[in-house]
Amino acid sequence: MQSRARVALHTHRGQTRSCLQLPLVMSCPRMKWLLACSHRIKQKKCNATQDSTTISHQVLSPWIMADYDMILKHWGPVEADYNAHGNLVLTRLFNEHPETQKLFPKFVGIPLGELAGNAAVSAHGATVLKKLGELLKAKGNHAAILKPLANTHATKHKIPINNFRLISEVIGKVMAEKAGLDAAGQQALRNVMAVVISDIEASYKELGFTG
Repeated sequence: MQSRARVALHTHRGQTRSCLQLPLVMSCPRMKWLLACSHRIKQKKCNATQDSTTISHQVLSPWIMADYDMILKHWGPVEADYNAHGNLVLTRLFNEHPETQKLFPKFVGIPLGELAGNAAVSAHGATVLKKLGELLKAKGNHAAILKPLANTHATKHKIPINNFRLISEVIGKVMAEKAGLDAAGQQALRNVMAVVISDIEASYKELGFTG
């Protein structure tokens, strides 16, 4: 006979009763996710003892996974012309947040009015969006992508963590205008980038960079 595990529930009187059996619990998506979280948290603790320098793998809910899917549905136009969209992103970033232009030494001397036609700006913007595309398609399993990126941005480029938040918002605006990303999609991008930026920040702290 199949073994049936029981889950203890607390009633409103503070008493405990066991009434839910495993097959019923596993039919609930939220309970499936909670059980998966418990397993992955234990695994993460185990992995942490083996390699303390590894970026922790976030326990991602089905809802954040849906956010990845929503953004990727609108990623096609961006991917079709990384250079054009990359230029739009950096040009808008430098116009809306002029202080960020000084973080890119090769662009410091370029007047704002000339950014749109600058091939180097387009190429660098394309690099940014290609990397974002890799992260989106990884759907949270991004440690191998994010670790070297965080390392170079902390030790070589000295990019403050807030810059990632600023450029994320700009990317959302550009995608809204050029790729049809609606308000829900822009919020999905914020949710996803919060996960990514949290992991970058954790890596920054390991490297002793407080930017």
